[in-house]
Amino acid sequence: MQRIFFSNLLLMVLLNLLVKPIALFGIDATVQNRVGPENYGLYFSLLNLSVLFNTLLDLGINNFTTKNLAQEPEKIKKYFGRVFTFRLLLFSFYSIFTFSLAVFLGYSGKPLYLLGFLILNQFLVLSIAYLRSHFAGFHFFKTDAFISILDRFLLIIVGGLWLFSALAPEKIRIQEFIWIQTFCYATTLVVGFLLLIKHIERPYLQWDFKFGFQLIRKSWPYALLVVLMLLYTRIDGVMLERIHVNGAYEAGVYAQGFRLLDALFMFGMIFAGLLFPIFSKQLKQSQAVVLDLVKTSANLLLGGIIIIVFVTTYNSPLILGWIYNDINDAIGPFQFLMLGFFPIGMNFIFGTLLTANGNLMVLNTISAIGIAANITINLILIPTYGALGAAVATFATQGVTAIAQFVYCVYKFDIPRRPAGLLKIGGLILGLYVVSYTFEKEPYLMLIQIVIGVISLFILSLIDLKALKKLFISSR
Repeated sequence: MQRIFFSNLLLMVLLNLLVKPIALFGIDATVQNRVGPENYGLYFSLLNLSVLFNTLLDLGINNFTTKNLAQEPEKIKKYFGRVFTFRLLLFSFYSIFTFSLAVFLGYSGKPLYLLGFLILNQFLVLSIAYLRSHFAGFHFFKTDAFISILDRFLLIIVGGLWLFSALAPEKIRIQEFIWIQTFCYATTLVVGFLLLIKHIERPYLQWDFKFGFQLIRKSWPYALLVVLMLLYTRIDGVMLERIHVNGAYEAGVYAQGFRLLDALFMFGMIFAGLLFPIFSKQLKQSQAVVLDLVKTSANLLLGGIIIIVFVTTYNSPLILGWIYNDINDAIGPFQFLMLGFFPIGMNFIFGTLLTANGNLMVLNTISAIGIAANITINLILIPTYGALGAAVATFATQGVTAIAQFVYCVYKFDIPRRPAGLLKIGGLILGLYVVSYTFEKEPYLMLIQIVIGVISLFILSLIDLKALKKLFISSR
Protein backbone atom coordinates (compact mmCIF):
# COMPACT_ATOMS: atom_id res chain seq x y z
CA MET A 1 0.00 0.00 0.00
CA GLN A 2 2.80 2.44 0.92
CA ARG A 3 4.50 1.86 -2.44
CA ILE A 4 1.23 2.54 -4.29
CA PHE A 5 0.59 5.67 -2.23
CA PHE A 6 4.03 7.21 -2.72
CA SER A 7 4.20 6.30 -6.42
CA ASN A 8 0.90 8.05 -7.06
CA LEU A 9 1.88 10.96 -4.84
CA LEU A 10 4.99 11.35 -6.97
CA LEU A 11 2.78 11.21 -10.06
CA MET A 12 0.61 14.03 -8.69
CA VAL A 13 3.64 16.19 -7.85
CA LEU A 14 5.18 15.65 -11.30
CA LEU A 15 1.92 16.43 -13.09
CA ASN A 16 1.53 19.63 -11.11
CA LEU A 17 5.16 20.59 -11.82
CA LEU A 18 4.59 20.09 -15.54
CA VAL A 19 1.20 21.74 -15.93
CA LYS A 20 0.68 24.48 -13.33
CA PRO A 21 3.85 26.55 -14.02
CA ILE A 22 2.91 26.65 -17.73
CA ALA A 23 -0.58 27.86 -16.84
CA LEU A 24 0.77 30.42 -14.39
CA PHE A 25 3.66 31.88 -16.38
CA GLY A 26 2.54 31.03 -19.90
CA ILE A 27 -1.15 31.95 -19.82
CA ASP A 28 -1.72 34.07 -16.72
CA ALA A 29 1.38 36.24 -17.20
CA THR A 30 0.64 36.69 -20.91
CA VAL A 31 -2.85 37.90 -20.05
CA GLN A 32 -1.36 40.47 -17.69
CA ASN A 33 1.03 41.68 -20.38
CA ARG A 34 -1.81 41.97 -22.91
CA VAL A 35 -4.46 43.68 -20.76
CA GLY A 36 -2.05 45.99 -18.91
CA PRO A 37 -1.35 46.49 -15.19
CA GLU A 38 -4.51 48.53 -14.47
CA ASN A 39 -6.98 45.96 -15.81
CA TYR A 40 -5.06 43.06 -14.32
CA GLY A 41 -4.66 44.92 -11.04
CA LEU A 42 -8.44 45.23 -10.74
CA TYR A 43 -8.79 41.50 -11.49
CA PHE A 44 -6.07 40.68 -8.94
CA SER A 45 -7.76 42.67 -6.18
CA LEU A 46 -11.18 41.14 -6.91
CA LEU A 47 -9.66 37.64 -7.03
CA ASN A 48 -8.07 38.19 -3.62
CA LEU A 49 -11.40 39.48 -2.30
CA SER A 50 -13.16 36.32 -3.52
CA VAL A 51 -10.47 34.14 -1.92
CA LEU A 52 -10.45 35.87 1.50
CA PHE A 53 -13.48 34.02 2.86
CA ASN A 54 -13.71 31.04 0.51
CA THR A 55 -13.27 28.76 3.51
CA LEU A 56 -16.98 29.51 4.12
CA LEU A 57 -17.54 27.16 1.18
CA ASP A 58 -15.75 24.28 2.89
CA LEU A 59 -15.68 24.51 6.72
CA GLY A 60 -13.71 21.27 6.94
CA ILE A 61 -16.06 19.34 4.62
CA ASN A 62 -13.27 17.89 2.49
CA ASN A 63 -11.30 16.56 5.47
CA PHE A 64 -14.53 15.11 6.90
CA THR A 65 -15.30 13.36 3.60
CA THR A 66 -11.82 11.88 3.12
CA LYS A 67 -11.68 10.54 6.69
CA ASN A 68 -15.19 9.07 6.79
CA LEU A 69 -15.15 7.50 3.34
CA ALA A 70 -11.83 5.84 4.09
CA GLN A 71 -13.48 4.30 7.19
CA GLU A 72 -17.03 3.73 5.87
CA PRO A 73 -17.05 3.79 2.03
CA GLU A 74 -20.52 2.25 1.88
CA LYS A 75 -22.01 5.51 3.25
CA ILE A 76 -20.93 7.65 0.30
CA LYS A 77 -24.47 8.04 -1.04
CA LYS A 78 -25.71 9.22 2.35
CA TYR A 79 -22.85 11.66 2.84
CA PHE A 80 -22.78 13.01 -0.71
CA GLY A 81 -26.36 14.22 -0.76
CA ARG A 82 -26.20 15.80 2.68
CA VAL A 83 -22.84 17.46 2.14
CA PHE A 84 -23.62 18.83 -1.32
CA THR A 85 -26.92 20.29 -0.11
CA PHE A 86 -25.11 21.88 2.82
CA ARG A 87 -22.46 23.22 0.43
CA LEU A 88 -25.17 24.94 -1.66
CA LEU A 89 -26.35 26.70 1.50
CA LEU A 90 -22.77 27.74 2.28
CA PHE A 91 -22.41 29.07 -1.28
CA SER A 92 -25.46 31.30 -0.80
CA PHE A 93 -24.09 32.66 2.48
CA TYR A 94 -20.59 33.13 1.02
CA SER A 95 -21.94 34.96 -2.04
CA ILE A 96 -24.09 37.36 -0.02
CA PHE A 97 -21.25 38.04 2.43
CA THR A 98 -18.62 38.66 -0.28
CA PHE A 99 -20.90 40.88 -2.38
CA SER A 100 -21.86 42.88 0.72
CA LEU A 101 -18.18 43.32 1.63
CA ALA A 102 -17.40 44.46 -1.93
CA VAL A 103 -20.18 47.08 -1.83
CA PHE A 104 -18.93 48.23 1.59
CA LEU A 105 -15.43 48.67 0.11
CA GLY A 106 -16.84 50.86 -2.67
CA TYR A 107 -17.00 48.48 -5.64
CA SER A 108 -19.83 48.97 -8.13
CA GLY A 109 -20.75 48.36 -11.77
CA LYS A 110 -18.30 46.28 -13.80
CA PRO A 111 -16.13 45.21 -10.81
CA LEU A 112 -19.20 43.65 -9.16
CA TYR A 113 -20.00 41.87 -12.44
CA LEU A 114 -16.49 40.41 -12.56
CA LEU A 115 -16.66 39.54 -8.87
CA GLY A 116 -19.81 37.51 -9.54
CA PHE A 117 -17.91 35.20 -11.88
CA LEU A 118 -14.95 35.00 -9.49
CA ILE A 119 -17.32 34.00 -6.67
CA LEU A 120 -18.76 31.30 -8.93
CA ASN A 121 -15.21 30.16 -9.74
CA GLN A 122 -14.42 29.76 -6.04
CA PHE A 123 -17.51 27.58 -5.65
CA LEU A 124 -16.40 25.45 -8.61
CA VAL A 125 -12.83 25.16 -7.27
CA LEU A 126 -13.99 24.07 -3.82
CA SER A 127 -16.52 21.66 -5.37
CA ILE A 128 -13.71 20.09 -7.39
CA ALA A 129 -11.74 19.72 -4.16
CA TYR A 130 -14.82 18.07 -2.63
CA LEU A 131 -14.94 15.49 -5.42
CA ARG A 132 -11.20 14.91 -5.02
CA SER A 133 -11.76 14.18 -1.33
CA HIS A 134 -13.90 11.23 -2.44
CA PHE A 135 -11.15 9.93 -4.71
CA ALA A 136 -8.66 10.28 -1.85
CA GLY A 137 -11.04 8.50 0.52
CA PHE A 138 -11.39 5.58 -1.90
CA HIS A 139 -7.62 5.58 -2.65
CA PHE A 140 -8.24 6.43 -6.33
CA PHE A 141 -4.91 8.24 -6.42
CA LYS A 142 -4.42 8.31 -10.19
CA THR A 143 -7.89 9.74 -10.71
CA ASP A 144 -7.19 12.33 -8.03
CA ALA A 145 -3.91 13.26 -9.76
CA PHE A 146 -5.72 13.63 -13.10
CA ILE A 147 -8.46 15.84 -11.69
CA SER A 148 -5.90 17.94 -9.76
CA ILE A 149 -4.42 19.30 -12.98
CA LEU A 150 -7.32 19.03 -15.45
CA ASP A 151 -8.54 22.63 -15.00
CA ARG A 152 -5.01 24.02 -15.52
CA PHE A 153 -4.49 21.74 -18.52
CA LEU A 154 -7.74 22.96 -20.07
CA LEU A 155 -6.69 26.55 -19.36
CA ILE A 156 -3.44 25.98 -21.27
CA ILE A 157 -5.34 24.55 -24.26
CA VAL A 158 -8.27 26.98 -24.37
CA GLY A 159 -6.25 29.97 -23.19
CA GLY A 160 -3.47 29.15 -25.65
CA LEU A 161 -5.94 29.12 -28.56
CA TRP A 162 -7.43 32.38 -27.30
CA LEU A 163 -4.06 34.10 -26.97
CA PHE A 164 -1.80 32.61 -29.63
CA SER A 165 -3.82 30.99 -32.43
CA ALA A 166 -4.55 32.53 -35.82
CA LEU A 167 -8.09 33.23 -34.61
CA ALA A 168 -6.90 35.06 -31.48
CA PRO A 169 -8.44 38.53 -31.05
CA GLU A 170 -6.14 41.51 -31.45
CA LYS A 171 -7.32 43.01 -28.17
CA ILE A 172 -8.35 40.86 -25.22
CA ARG A 173 -10.44 41.74 -22.17
CA ILE A 174 -9.92 40.55 -18.63
CA GLN A 175 -13.53 39.32 -18.40
CA GLU A 176 -12.82 36.91 -21.27
CA PHE A 177 -10.01 35.39 -19.21
CA ILE A 178 -12.38 34.97 -16.27
CA TRP A 179 -14.99 33.32 -18.52
CA ILE A 180 -12.37 30.86 -19.78
CA GLN A 181 -11.46 30.04 -16.18
CA THR A 182 -15.14 29.42 -15.42
CA PHE A 183 -15.42 27.07 -18.40
CA CYS A 184 -12.31 25.12 -17.35
CA TYR A 185 -13.44 24.77 -13.73
CA ALA A 186 -16.98 23.77 -14.74
CA THR A 187 -15.71 21.18 -17.23
CA THR A 188 -13.37 19.71 -14.62
CA LEU A 189 -16.24 19.50 -12.12
CA VAL A 190 -18.46 17.68 -14.62
CA VAL A 191 -15.68 15.23 -15.56
CA GLY A 192 -14.93 14.58 -11.89
CA PHE A 193 -18.60 13.97 -11.12
CA LEU A 194 -18.96 11.53 -14.04
CA LEU A 195 -15.90 9.63 -12.87
CA LEU A 196 -17.30 9.49 -9.34
CA ILE A 197 -20.78 8.21 -10.16
CA LYS A 198 -19.19 5.26 -11.95
CA HIS A 199 -18.39 3.95 -8.47
CA ILE A 200 -21.54 4.97 -6.58
CA GLU A 201 -25.28 4.90 -6.96
CA ARG A 202 -26.91 8.06 -8.27
CA PRO A 203 -26.86 10.45 -5.29
CA TYR A 204 -29.82 12.55 -4.17
CA LEU A 205 -29.93 15.92 -2.41
CA GLN A 206 -30.97 15.82 1.22
CA TRP A 207 -31.02 18.51 3.90
CA ASP A 208 -30.03 17.53 7.41
CA PHE A 209 -29.77 20.47 9.81
CA LYS A 210 -28.29 18.36 12.62
CA PHE A 211 -25.60 17.01 10.29
CA GLY A 212 -24.63 20.51 9.14
CA PHE A 213 -24.49 21.83 12.70
CA GLN A 214 -22.27 18.96 13.85
CA LEU A 215 -19.94 19.52 10.89
CA ILE A 216 -19.53 23.20 11.73
CA ARG A 217 -19.00 22.48 15.43
CA LYS A 218 -16.15 20.06 14.69
CA SER A 219 -14.43 22.07 11.99
CA TRP A 220 -14.77 25.74 12.97
CA PRO A 221 -11.30 26.05 14.63
CA TYR A 222 -9.65 24.85 11.41
CA ALA A 223 -11.90 27.08 9.31
CA LEU A 224 -11.07 30.09 11.49
CA LEU A 225 -7.35 29.39 11.09
CA VAL A 226 -7.68 29.27 7.30
CA VAL A 227 -9.66 32.53 7.25
CA LEU A 228 -7.11 34.32 9.42
CA MET A 229 -4.18 33.08 7.32
CA LEU A 230 -5.91 34.08 4.09
CA LEU A 231 -6.59 37.53 5.50
CA TYR A 232 -2.96 38.39 6.22
CA THR A 233 -1.68 36.81 2.99
CA ARG A 234 -4.35 38.05 0.55
CA ILE A 235 -5.67 41.32 1.92
CA ASP A 236 -2.69 43.29 0.54
CA GLY A 237 -4.01 43.24 -3.03
CA VAL A 238 -7.45 44.45 -1.97
CA MET A 239 -6.12 47.27 0.24
CA LEU A 240 -3.63 48.33 -2.43
CA GLU A 241 -6.32 48.71 -5.08
CA ARG A 242 -8.71 50.47 -2.71
CA ILE A 243 -6.57 53.01 -0.82
CA HIS A 244 -3.78 54.02 -3.23
CA VAL A 245 -4.49 56.93 -5.57
CA ASN A 246 -3.41 54.77 -8.54
CA GLY A 247 -4.56 51.54 -6.94
CA ALA A 248 -5.36 49.41 -10.00
CA TYR A 249 -1.92 50.02 -11.52
CA GLU A 250 -0.12 49.39 -8.21
CA ALA A 251 -2.11 46.18 -7.68
CA GLY A 252 -1.01 45.05 -11.15
CA VAL A 253 2.63 45.77 -10.27
CA TYR A 254 2.24 43.88 -7.01
CA ALA A 255 0.73 40.92 -8.89
CA GLN A 256 3.86 40.68 -11.05
CA GLY A 257 6.00 39.94 -8.02
CA PHE A 258 3.36 37.92 -6.20
CA ARG A 259 2.91 35.40 -9.03
CA LEU A 260 6.24 33.61 -8.44
CA LEU A 261 5.73 33.67 -4.67
CA ASP A 262 2.30 32.13 -5.17
CA ALA A 263 3.79 29.35 -7.32
CA LEU A 264 6.44 28.58 -4.71
CA PHE A 265 3.78 28.68 -1.98
CA MET A 266 1.84 25.98 -3.83
CA PHE A 267 4.79 23.58 -3.79
CA GLY A 268 5.53 24.47 -0.18
CA MET A 269 2.00 23.38 0.66
CA ILE A 270 2.72 19.99 -0.91
CA PHE A 271 5.72 19.67 1.41
CA ALA A 272 3.61 20.70 4.40
CA GLY A 273 0.96 18.18 3.35
CA LEU A 274 3.60 15.44 3.52
CA LEU A 275 4.83 16.59 6.94
CA PHE A 276 1.40 16.78 8.57
CA PRO A 277 0.61 13.04 8.77
CA ILE A 278 4.22 12.27 9.76
CA PHE A 279 4.15 14.80 12.62
CA SER A 280 0.70 13.57 13.65
CA LYS A 281 1.94 9.98 13.88
CA GLN A 282 5.23 10.66 15.63
CA LEU A 283 3.77 13.06 18.20
CA LYS A 284 1.88 10.09 19.66
CA GLN A 285 5.05 7.99 19.88
CA SER A 286 8.24 9.86 20.63
CA GLN A 287 9.09 13.55 20.97
CA ALA A 288 12.75 12.74 20.27
CA VAL A 289 11.79 11.40 16.84
CA VAL A 290 9.66 14.49 16.24
CA LEU A 291 12.64 16.74 16.96
CA ASP A 292 14.76 14.75 14.50
CA LEU A 293 12.07 15.18 11.87
CA VAL A 294 11.84 18.92 12.59
CA LYS A 295 15.61 19.25 12.18
CA THR A 296 15.68 17.21 8.94
CA SER A 297 12.73 19.00 7.37
CA ALA A 298 14.01 22.43 8.45
CA ASN A 299 17.45 21.81 6.99
CA LEU A 300 16.02 20.50 3.72
CA LEU A 301 13.30 23.07 3.20
CA LEU A 302 14.97 26.20 4.57
CA GLY A 303 18.29 25.39 2.91
CA GLY A 304 16.56 25.11 -0.45
CA ILE A 305 14.51 28.25 0.22
CA ILE A 306 17.66 30.27 0.99
CA ILE A 307 19.00 29.38 -2.45
CA ILE A 308 15.68 30.30 -4.10
CA VAL A 309 15.43 33.60 -2.22
CA PHE A 310 19.04 34.55 -2.94
CA VAL A 311 18.91 33.68 -6.63
CA THR A 312 15.55 35.39 -7.27
CA THR A 313 16.38 38.61 -5.40
CA TYR A 314 19.90 38.85 -6.87
CA ASN A 315 18.65 38.27 -10.41
CA SER A 316 15.24 39.93 -10.08
CA PRO A 317 15.48 42.15 -13.22
CA LEU A 318 16.47 39.15 -15.33
CA ILE A 319 13.73 36.87 -13.95
CA LEU A 320 10.97 39.47 -14.24
CA GLY A 321 12.19 40.38 -17.74
CA TRP A 322 11.64 36.79 -18.87
CA ILE A 323 7.96 37.03 -17.95
CA TYR A 324 6.77 40.63 -18.30
CA ASN A 325 7.13 43.52 -20.72
CA ASP A 326 7.38 46.38 -18.19
CA ILE A 327 9.24 45.50 -14.98
CA ASN A 328 10.81 48.69 -13.58
CA ASP A 329 8.20 49.30 -10.88
CA ALA A 330 7.95 45.60 -10.00
CA ILE A 331 11.59 44.92 -9.06
CA GLY A 332 11.46 46.33 -5.51
CA PRO A 333 8.13 44.68 -4.56
CA PHE A 334 9.31 41.40 -6.06
CA GLN A 335 12.50 41.39 -3.97
CA PHE A 336 10.65 41.98 -0.70
CA LEU A 337 8.04 39.36 -1.55
CA MET A 338 10.74 36.80 -2.27
CA LEU A 339 12.50 37.68 1.01
CA GLY A 340 9.17 36.87 2.63
CA PHE A 341 9.38 33.32 1.31
CA PHE A 342 11.92 32.42 4.00
CA PRO A 343 9.57 33.08 6.96
CA ILE A 344 6.81 31.42 4.94
CA GLY A 345 9.03 28.32 4.77
CA MET A 346 9.40 28.44 8.56
CA ASN A 347 5.62 28.55 8.85
CA PHE A 348 5.33 25.43 6.67
CA ILE A 349 7.39 23.54 9.26
CA PHE A 350 6.44 24.98 12.64
CA GLY A 351 2.86 25.85 11.72
CA THR A 352 2.36 22.28 10.51
CA LEU A 353 3.90 20.95 13.73
CA LEU A 354 1.51 23.03 15.85
CA THR A 355 -1.47 22.00 13.71
CA ALA A 356 -0.56 18.32 14.06
CA ASN A 357 -0.27 18.81 17.82
CA GLY A 358 -3.70 20.44 18.01
CA ASN A 359 -2.49 23.89 19.08
CA LEU A 360 -5.11 25.67 17.00
CA MET A 361 -5.83 28.36 19.61
CA VAL A 362 -2.16 29.36 19.54
CA LEU A 363 -2.08 29.42 15.74
CA ASN A 364 -5.30 31.45 15.59
CA THR A 365 -3.87 33.96 18.08
CA ILE A 366 -0.64 34.30 16.11
CA SER A 367 -2.60 34.68 12.87
CA ALA A 368 -4.77 37.39 14.45
CA ILE A 369 -1.59 39.24 15.44
CA GLY A 370 -0.41 38.82 11.85
CA ILE A 371 -3.62 40.39 10.52
CA ALA A 372 -3.32 43.36 12.87
CA ALA A 373 0.32 43.88 11.88
CA ASN A 374 -0.41 43.51 8.17
CA ILE A 375 -3.34 45.93 8.09
CA THR A 376 -1.49 48.49 10.21
CA ILE A 377 1.68 48.43 8.09
CA ASN A 378 -0.37 48.52 4.87
CA LEU A 379 -2.34 51.55 6.06
CA ILE A 380 0.94 53.34 6.84
CA LEU A 381 2.96 52.39 3.75
CA ILE A 382 0.54 51.88 0.85
CA PRO A 383 -0.62 55.51 0.42
CA THR A 384 3.00 56.62 -0.08
CA TYR A 385 4.84 53.60 -1.45
CA GLY A 386 2.12 51.64 -3.24
CA ALA A 387 3.10 48.11 -4.27
CA LEU A 388 6.48 48.40 -2.54
CA GLY A 389 4.77 49.25 0.74
CA ALA A 390 2.41 46.27 0.41
CA ALA A 391 5.38 43.97 -0.27
CA VAL A 392 7.20 45.29 2.82
CA ALA A 393 4.03 44.66 4.84
CA THR A 394 3.89 41.07 3.56
CA PHE A 395 7.54 40.47 4.44
CA ALA A 396 7.14 41.98 7.91
CA THR A 397 3.92 40.10 8.64
CA GLN A 398 5.33 36.74 7.59
CA GLY A 399 8.38 37.48 9.71
CA VAL A 400 6.28 38.26 12.80
CA THR A 401 4.17 35.09 12.49
CA ALA A 402 7.20 32.89 11.73
CA ILE A 403 9.15 34.14 14.75
CA ALA A 404 6.11 33.70 17.00
CA GLN A 405 5.51 30.13 15.82
CA PHE A 406 9.19 29.26 16.11
CA VAL A 407 9.56 30.66 19.63
CA TYR A 408 6.43 28.84 20.82
CA CYS A 409 7.64 25.55 19.31
CA VAL A 410 11.07 25.95 20.92
CA TYR A 411 9.51 26.13 24.38
CA LYS A 412 6.58 23.78 23.71
CA PHE A 413 8.69 20.93 22.34
CA ASP A 414 11.97 21.83 24.04
CA ILE A 415 13.78 22.23 20.72
CA PRO A 416 17.55 22.53 21.34
CA ARG A 417 18.95 25.98 20.60
CA ARG A 418 22.11 25.12 18.69
CA PRO A 419 24.17 27.90 17.04
CA ALA A 420 25.61 25.40 14.55
CA GLY A 421 22.46 25.58 12.42
CA LEU A 422 22.62 29.37 12.22
CA LEU A 423 26.32 29.19 11.34
CA LYS A 424 25.57 26.77 8.50
CA ILE A 425 22.85 29.03 7.13
CA GLY A 426 25.17 32.03 7.43
CA GLY A 427 27.89 30.05 5.65
CA LEU A 428 25.52 29.19 2.81
CA ILE A 429 24.50 32.84 2.32
CA LEU A 430 28.12 34.05 2.52
CA GLY A 431 29.20 31.40 0.02
CA LEU A 432 26.51 32.48 -2.43
CA TYR A 433 27.62 36.11 -2.13
CA VAL A 434 31.26 35.18 -2.76
CA VAL A 435 30.32 33.10 -5.80
CA SER A 436 28.08 35.88 -7.13
CA TYR A 437 30.86 38.49 -6.75
CA THR A 438 33.46 36.21 -8.33
CA PHE A 439 31.35 35.28 -11.35
CA GLU A 440 29.34 38.51 -11.56
CA LYS A 441 29.98 39.05 -15.28
CA GLU A 442 29.46 35.44 -16.34
CA PRO A 443 26.42 34.90 -18.60
CA TYR A 444 25.43 31.75 -16.68
CA LEU A 445 25.69 33.34 -13.22
CA MET A 446 22.25 32.10 -12.13
CA LEU A 447 23.07 28.50 -13.04
CA ILE A 448 26.39 28.77 -11.20
CA GLN A 449 24.61 30.13 -8.10
CA ILE A 450 22.13 27.24 -8.12
CA VAL A 451 24.78 24.52 -8.65
CA ILE A 452 27.11 25.91 -5.98
CA GLY A 453 24.18 26.39 -3.63
CA VAL A 454 23.00 22.79 -3.98
CA ILE A 455 26.55 21.46 -3.51
CA SER A 456 26.88 23.62 -0.40
CA LEU A 457 23.74 22.01 1.06
CA PHE A 458 25.54 18.66 1.04
CA ILE A 459 28.90 20.04 2.20
CA LEU A 460 27.27 21.83 5.15
CA SER A 461 25.15 18.73 5.90
CA LEU A 462 21.95 20.70 5.43
CA ILE A 463 20.91 17.74 3.28
CA ASP A 464 21.49 14.46 5.08
CA LEU A 465 20.55 11.45 2.93
CA LYS A 466 20.46 9.13 5.94
CA ALA A 467 18.10 11.47 7.76
CA LEU A 468 15.90 11.74 4.66
CA LYS A 469 15.72 7.94 4.45
CA LYS A 470 14.67 7.89 8.08
CA LEU A 471 12.03 10.53 7.33
CA PHE A 472 10.67 8.38 4.51
CA ILE A 473 10.57 5.25 6.64
CA SER A 474 8.79 7.07 9.45
CA SER A 475 6.00 8.07 7.06
CA ARG A 476 5.03 4.45 6.48
